[in-house]
This record gives sequence, C-alpha cells and structure tokens, in this order.
Amino acid sequence: MKTFIATCILSGLLLSCNTKDKSEKSQSETEGADTSKVEQVTDETNAAYVDINTDEALIATALMAAPKEHREGATVIGYNMAGEFVTLKEGNNDLICLADDPKRDGFNAACYHKDMEPFMARGRELREEGKTAGEIFNIREEEAKSGKLSMGKAGSTLHIYYGKGNSYDPETSKVDGAKYRYVVYMPWATAESTGLPEKPMAANHPWIMNPGTHRAHIMISPINE
Repeated sequence: MKTFIATCILSGLLLSCNTKDKSEKSQSETEGADTSKVEQVTDETNAAYVDINTDEALIATALMAAPKEHREGATVIGYNMAGEFVTLKEGNNDLICLADDPKRDGFNAACYHKDMEPFMARGRELREEGKTAGEIFNIREEEAKSGKLSMGKAGSTLHIYYGKGNSYDPETSKVDGAKYRYVVYMPWATAESTGLPEKPMAANHPWIMNPGTHRAHIMISPINE
C-alpha cells in the first residue's frame, strides 16, 4: 500500500513538472515569436525611410506640402545640397514650393501662391542681411503700407509641411512624423472684420494672427495626436 501511494505521489510530481515545463516552454516560444514579429515590422518600417540628402529628395518632399492635384506643375525653389539657393524644379502652375533647408535640423517645406513671392522673397533677403524677426516684420509693414511691397491677393494660402524628422519614404515622399499647417493671408484683416478669434479655441480651429497688419493671416493648426 505504501509503495502504491509513493508511486502515485512520484507520478503526480513528474506530471506537474512536465506540465510546468511545457507551459513555460510554450510561453517562452510565444513571447519569442511575438518579439520577433514586432522587431520585423519595426525594421521594415524603418527600412522604408531614407535620409533627405539629395536634390531629388528635396524636390520630392517639398512637393508634399502642395495639394496633390497641383504637385506636378508646381515650381520648387530652395537651397540645394551644395548650399546654393536655386530653382530646383521649373513649374507651370500658380504654386511655388520652398524646399527644406538641408542645413537646418528637422524638416520644414512650404507651398504658396506665386503672387506672394515678392513678400516671401523680401523676407529671405532681409534674413540674409542678418535682420531679426522683429526687424523684418517692421520693414515689411512699412513697405506694404507704402505700396512698395506687394502682398499678393487676399486669401492667398500657405501650405506648411513640417516635423522633427530628417528622413522620408521614397515611394510616397512622406516625411517621418511630419504634419500640415495652413495659413490664409488676409492683409489688414481684424477679428472684427472676419469674426475670427485672436487665439485658437481648439486644435484645427481657425483663428487670426497679427490682426490689423500686413501680415494678418488665418491660422489652422493640426490636431495633436
């Protein structure tokens, strides 16, 4: 009888150990498989992105700031990889796209109506002269008031594509982590003349910035994800 009981106990212990070993092995294999899959997906995602380090990449990513239907005919200007400010791509429609500056951290491209080029070009010229943001604002304000500086037509839109990344997917030209912001220029407009608030009420809600000045514009900022 004692021998029978001892045999049963021993068998129970062996069964318990085998079950535990199988459970631990199964869990270990499952965890290993899941980790492998996650790492594989991550590697594939990262592999799709390459550095923005050629003129072709600057053009491709600059055009992403423009509405899709206007990208093919848009002109692209900006600094090339050699550090020269040039026309990177000749266009035949009303949009000008400003490529990301490869010497600056992060990514920032923009597209705007060609009638705004005098205003944009004047800003670039003053920055090259070493003027501060405040000085540039005041100079362009006086020049716009006197009629020397053209602001383009009221309602001209600036499309901004920006983010912290420096890489993109060549298949889609999508920049890693980038998002959009929209600006509608309304020179001399005010909160009273537009009915817009002077501060954002919520993400993706329009508001007016720099009201009553040459640089008055409607801001539409993205929703933070």
